[in-house]
Amino acid sequence: MSSITTCPSCSTKNRVPVASAGRPQCASCHQPLPWLVNVEDADLDAALKTNVLVLIDLWAPWCGPCRMVAPVLERLSVRYAGRIKVVKVNVDNNRRASARFDAQSIPTLVMMRNGATVERIVGAQTEPVLAKRIDALLA
Repeated sequence: MSSITTCPSCSTKNRVPVASAGRPQCASCHQPLPWLVNVEDADLDAALKTNVLVLIDLWAPWCGPCRMVAPVLERLSVRYAGRIKVVKVNVDNNRRASARFDAQSIPTLVMMRNGATVERIVGAQTEPVLAKRIDALLA
């Protein structure tokens, strides 16, 4: 499973895999690509196996705050290309993931490194707040 993303550096369209041992880079200019993928329960474990910081967005389409956070996460995936992976999980369609991360309120953002949770944020946050937390985890 993969998605198509446009390289922020050269505008080339690239296929970005849900799961990969490395980090996606542009086929044309070789710059790091934003890594934002939609994941189902069946693909979640594979999507979490990476050597970059993973930000899991547990959301639902009917949730207003979730829709407010979505463009923020898209911008952060571009800003931190090559350093983070954003994994979006629709809790309505993926009950196992919702239970696994105890998403009692959405949006719930879970940040993981090497399979362990390092940060958990419940509720919509602004881009500067999320960027500050990501910066601290990447330091």
